Amino acid sequence: MNRERAKVVVRGAVQGVGFRPFVYRLATELQLDGWVLNSAQGVFIEVEGSRDLLQQFLFRLEKEKPPQAVLQSLESSYLDPLNYRGFEIRPSEEGGEKSAFILPDIATCADCLREIVDPTNRRFRYPFTNCTNCGPRFSIVEALPYDRANTSMKIFAMCGECEREYHDPLDRRFHAQPNACPQCGPQLQLWNGAGETLSERDTALEQAVDFIRSGKILALKGLGGFQLLVDADNDVAVRRLRERKHREEKPFAVMYPSFEAVRMDCEVSELEERLLLSPGSPIVLLSALRNSQSAISSSVAPGNPNLGIMLPFTPLHHLLLQSLGTAVVATSGNLSDEPICIDERDAVARLHGIADFFLVHDRPIVRHVDDSIARIMSGRELVLRRARGYAPLPILVGRLCQTPPEAGVSQKRPTILALGAHLKNTVALSLGADVFVSQHIGDLETEQAYTAFKRSAADLPRLYDAKIDIVACDMHPDYLSTKHAAQFSVPIRAIQHHWAHIAACMAENELTPPLLGVSWDGTGYGGDGTIWGGEFLSIGANGFKRVAHLRHFRLPGGEAAVKEPRRGALGLLYEIFGEQLWERGDLLTAFDPGELSLIRQMLEKRINAPLTSSAGRLFDAVAGLIGLRSRASFEGQAAMELEFALQSGIEDRYSFSLRDKSPLVLDWQPAVLEIIDDLREQQSRSIMAAKFHNMLTETIIAVARKIGEPKVVLSGGCFQNRYLAERTIDRLWAEGLHPYWHQRIPPNDGGISLGQVFAATLFDDPQAVISQ
Repeated sequence: MNRERAKVVVRGAVQGVGFRPFVYRLATELQLDGWVLNSAQGVFIEVEGSRDLLQQFLFRLEKEKPPQAVLQSLESSYLDPLNYRGFEIRPSEEGGEKSAFILPDIATCADCLREIVDPTNRRFRYPFTNCTNCGPRFSIVEALPYDRANTSMKIFAMCGECEREYHDPLDRRFHAQPNACPQCGPQLQLWNGAGETLSERDTALEQAVDFIRSGKILALKGLGGFQLLVDADNDVAVRRLRERKHREEKPFAVMYPSFEAVRMDCEVSELEERLLLSPGSPIVLLSALRNSQSAISSSVAPGNPNLGIMLPFTPLHHLLLQSLGTAVVATSGNLSDEPICIDERDAVARLHGIADFFLVHDRPIVRHVDDSIARIMSGRELVLRRARGYAPLPILVGRLCQTPPEAGVSQKRPTILALGAHLKNTVALSLGADVFVSQHIGDLETEQAYTAFKRSAADLPRLYDAKIDIVACDMHPDYLSTKHAAQFSVPIRAIQHHWAHIAACMAENELTPPLLGVSWDGTGYGGDGTIWGGEFLSIGANGFKRVAHLRHFRLPGGEAAVKEPRRGALGLLYEIFGEQLWERGDLLTAFDPGELSLIRQMLEKRINAPLTSSAGRLFDAVAGLIGLRSRASFEGQAAMELEFALQSGIEDRYSFSLRDKSPLVLDWQPAVLEIIDDLREQQSRSIMAAKFHNMLTETIIAVARKIGEPKVVLSGGCFQNRYLAERTIDRLWAEGLHPYWHQRIPPNDGGISLGQVFAATLFDDPQAVISQ
């Protein structure tokens, strides 16, 4: 039996309701080992046993909980076992600041949902209904402690009935800080494109429904910002939204009115159902049913076999979808590369020409919080974008970073602010044993995005009244996040990008060295000045060593090659054939003579043609080579289409070679030559895609065997690719190795800030400190 440990943190009304005895009975019945205890922050549980029994435990924990227990959040991670024997209720831990944990925004609970559809209830059809078990948290809090006076709800004086609920210990709204009702709380208004009021309250909601039904684009002020909504069944409306938002092909998320409606269009496993219905209520990537009679427009996710699905998570969404009776596209209310709008007047200005109407309310949003995205990977939850429902819950790293104190000397962990990467930015703050990771901020490509980043970088330390000891950032000198580090008058640690990826995965899997890290992504500044991205790092007690990487090739045009996979393909071919490439007309058909002349000069003179070892760029290049995608309209599109094109069940693979150098070089040339042969033989793209993926998996196995380290950590954006990740995980297990991958923190650059904190804490490297 493969024994694992599940680490579970439960927050909510779970103390004084018999929750620990319930956990004890359940664990004992399932013959699981471990412990449960109360703490100032919730109930902590660790249980060990087989994966099947642990999953049963987690399912039953939610479904069979004591009647008075209410789970606001349940976070679980699978870790290595510590070989507990028996199960015990441990003494409560009284330490820790109760006010130090800000809960994320929580999806509408069943009790509130019943109230808003009950005509006899005073909150019937009230879109801002909440209680202590659900509603806004992180998006409205201005300062700690979390009291109404420190939230954006302070402008709404509670009526007598709400006051009574708020002060009644037996009421579920006892000290519910956002408590409100139709008499005293926030209200809706419907505006036209000029910001003029058309209607109010329930009339505004029903009129908004009519506009969506007629094909109009509605900007809705939600929980953590604006969303753009259109009827997902209306192909004309969906294409109009694409045109106005300049979002050519990137998939849209879809909000369904009910779980039953989702099952009509998508395959939903038991784990996926649990994720969809969880208090975090993220967008969940599901496989669309191939033969369904779905009315969803093909323009929602063109060429994509998956749909990003979410369910209503606020009373406003529930009421709107209930009245509409059909699914809606629900995408971020922003322009490309900008943060979502949170203020209604700003939204009217920034979304002018995109939205036809605006459904707004008068509860201020303190900070933007986008929708989270998750999927099930190898039987576990994998968060791809961490925001609403997840942020800012902390990651506990304390026992991993402890060093034995000198006799009689009290050690205080430094407080570290990590500024993250350039793309998919998040920031992180370490406080003692906890690391608080911000909500998804996004790509720092615009002035608005950079402003949102600076605001978030100041927000976390201010919320927790933290005095920063160290600032951690990326090594890339031109990243705006790196440049921002110079604003601080404390030591700055520059952390190599791919080491930060591995460190993030180590932190959430509670790993310490030694181990082998596989860090594959699109772009990262390497220690040798080239673009890394296909890296194998040996992590030891004193830091990391680059022990292997993919063979380099050039990217003609630099950033242009990222947007045009055909350029990457040409760089790949030039690395193999050199000057002889220009005589191979069969390989140059994607370019006209003028373009080819310019790119030839770039490659031959090595001008604006940087070297890369990136696995992400290799994916792009192969997609361009086999004719899947010459130009990409969004990041990762070519790699995604290569994954979607593959035929499952293929075990054959392309060849590669391992150059025995220091570091080792994984040479993809044999694979590219075999791809060219397959193109000549008119082999199907689905088989070529499968053979390419299988080859990449075997490169990881080859290096792992060569290095001889049994613990293998997988991180970086390439491991969002489900086929690549799951096949690699299965092959590593089959080889007797132990794979580790992400769960609560994204494998993409959204996890970099956590990795920067962990790396800066784990190793005190004086060479990483930039002088002031």
